Amino acid sequence: QVQLVESGGGVVQAGDSLRLSCAASGRTFRSYAMGWFRQAPGKEREFVAAISWSNGNTYYADSAKARFTISTDNAKNTVYLHINSLKPEDTAVYYCAAGASIYSHYEVTYDYWGQGTQVTVTS
Repeated sequence: QVQLVESGGGVVQAGDSLRLSCAASGRTFRSYAMGWFRQAPGKEREFVAAISWSNGNTYYADSAKARFTISTDNAKNTVYLHINSLKPEDTAVYYCAAGASIYSHYEVTYDYWGQGTQVTVTS
């Protein structure tokens, strides 16, 4: 079993930066790729970025490459998503997930999910 707990969301202004955190625990979490997804109001959940614990390799959705950075702190068992120059369209619930491969955009390939953290960007 893997447990994931997100934090760091909140209400921010357009142009601000934000860092989301995902604390991972459980016996096997390091064997999984770690991903961030988001779900905006009225829209389907979409892939943002993923990272490997072991070698730090990363993979981003095309839409995320310019302003999003995923990273890990292996000592803290934590995955981060840093978002620069926030826009109102970044308003969403952001989810952390553990899955089979960093190169998969698909929810079904992720086995464990956190509860999500709300990010609201005001203009």
